[in-house]
Amino acid sequence: MQTIVAPRLMEWAGQSSIEHKADGSLVTRADLWADQKIRELLQEVFPTHAYLTEEGNHTYQGEPWCWIIDPIDGTTNYSHGLPIWCIALSLLYQGMPIFGYVHAPPLGQTFHGYYHAPGHPNGAFLNGQRIGVKVAEPNQHAFFSLCARSTEVLKRSFPCKIRMLGSASYNLLTVAVGYTLGAVERTPHIWDIAPAWPILHAAGADWRWLNAPMLGQKPFPLTTNEDTSHRTFHTLVSANTSLGKFFSAYILPNTLNRGT
Repeated sequence: MQTIVAPRLMEWAGQSSIEHKADGSLVTRADLWADQKIRELLQEVFPTHAYLTEEGNHTYQGEPWCWIIDPIDGTTNYSHGLPIWCIALSLLYQGMPIFGYVHAPPLGQTFHGYYHAPGHPNGAFLNGQRIGVKVAEPNQHAFFSLCARSTEVLKRSFPCKIRMLGSASYNLLTVAVGYTLGAVERTPHIWDIAPAWPILHAAGADWRWLNAPMLGQKPFPLTTNEDTSHRTFHTLVSANTSLGKFFSAYILPNTLNRGT
């Protein structure tokens, strides 16, 4: 990915033609090219594995091994030349994410991690160095990262400084590496959360779903024959369980929520 896909995407950043998908989100020529190229590269090494991609197949057929691919996580940033976007992949075993890979070419950062992967110890890494969450009391010198659909929390005082980055995977992974105490994504799809899932769990983060009508209904393991494009998962990630409970009261006041 880093030697074949990333250089071409860097070349096209801010210059690739833009179209709107049925759900209103953006897609570029670069997304479509990268989606196909990543699948080709993986198929050379893993010819029996299945694939779910943001720009292609959305239905999990129950295969024991399946890749989830988001060729450009942060397409709006990418299309404007803003250098916060990622190539994001996850490997599922029996419907559960066990390996995550998130490469941010403009930043020179590559995250990867294993969580309950057969034959691999748990671990989260940035550029080959082990990483983990950093726990602190919420304060005005600590960061919390929002997505563009979560700005309603700013209607009242928030206990941390706010950042908005525009890439779901990178937003969540700021917790894994200790940049932020917490991060929220309001409407992420499977391909937005699966790459970060193993990395964050291996880094010691608390992950909880805030979809009040769907308490107890979690995305993993994937349901066989379900079109994953129709489900989103209001996600809060924090440096530990205590902070998860603390921040959830700000994100969804007076609403129950459940961690993983």
